[in-house]
Amino acid sequence: MNDSSKKSKLTYADSGVDIDAGDAVVERIRKLATATFDHQVLSDIGSFGGFFKPDLEGISEPVFISSTDSVGTKLKLAFITGKHDTVGEDLVNHCVDDILVHGAKPLFFLDYIGIGKLDPGIVAELVEGLSRGCQKVGMALLGGETAELTDLYQPGEYDLAGFIVGMTDRSKIVDGSTIKSGDVCLGLPSNGLHTNGYTLARKVVFEIAHLRPEDYFPELNGTVVEALMAVHRCYAPIVHPLLSEFDIHGMAHITGGGIPGNLNRVIPDGLCAEIDKTAWPAPPVFDFLRKKGDIDPVDIYRTFNMGIGYILVVDAAEADKIVSRIGEMGEKVYRIGRIVKGGQPVLLTEG
Repeated sequence: MNDSSKKSKLTYADSGVDIDAGDAVVERIRKLATATFDHQVLSDIGSFGGFFKPDLEGISEPVFISSTDSVGTKLKLAFITGKHDTVGEDLVNHCVDDILVHGAKPLFFLDYIGIGKLDPGIVAELVEGLSRGCQKVGMALLGGETAELTDLYQPGEYDLAGFIVGMTDRSKIVDGSTIKSGDVCLGLPSNGLHTNGYTLARKVVFEIAHLRPEDYFPELNGTVVEALMAVHRCYAPIVHPLLSEFDIHGMAHITGGGIPGNLNRVIPDGLCAEIDKTAWPAPPVFDFLRKKGDIDPVDIYRTFNMGIGYILVVDAAEADKIVSRIGEMGEKVYRIGRIVKGGQPVLLTEG
């Protein structure tokens, strides 16, 4: 029997999974990940697990606080535009803000990328964003997983999820339990949709308004992609200094569910946060979506952050000092409400 009559053996690559490409990805992302390492990291990229020895200096009773999330359908815009270098930063910032609510400082981050056909360039861009977000808050990108799943994802598509671990002293945990009637709600502005509400936003922009990603128009002060792909803000640089100087009673990261669906998670029973919707200027993208989509006025506040990405609940006696301190950092803050006695956790008002 000659060679031409022999049946070639089936390889993993023949079925759609390229192990060599996976190895190449690991090498490309190694530098990006190790750029986030410090003395607390005891392992290298490529190990079965990441080793981390936290610095416990100044902490008497350490408590680890963890969270996990994804970027959601904002990824659809990355697929459409080919812009993959910011969604990783979106993910990191979202997770940092989630544990920040309880006063935690981020320690390390793990990522998961599931992709149809492994493209080292796309994966490198994703990790570039992850690394950039981690470096900005002094957190290690300790490890992750990239899975080539040809049977699950369409060509050019992927999913991105993250897992964060932070730490605080047990005596410094912020959980809303000290919130009381008379407290003031301060809102830190968002810069757009962050990472929530994109299914509705895409329907309005692309199906109803028939816009293209590159279209420019004054209402959004830029192109569609610039408005919709604005990176989720990280509030840690503002909030951590406040936690060391003031007694913050409660905090909320405004994500899916909007202000009503997130602030309610920290309001004690028998109290109500009255939020004045006229107290801050919403970014123009929200007004555009509301008008073009004729979105229900109640539903829009349950879907989007509407211009407030993070809320602080503070003692009325310290509110002015905290507002002044935030101004010293060059940041904006708005007095958006107060805590009163009531039967529902959050009440949106107009004036």
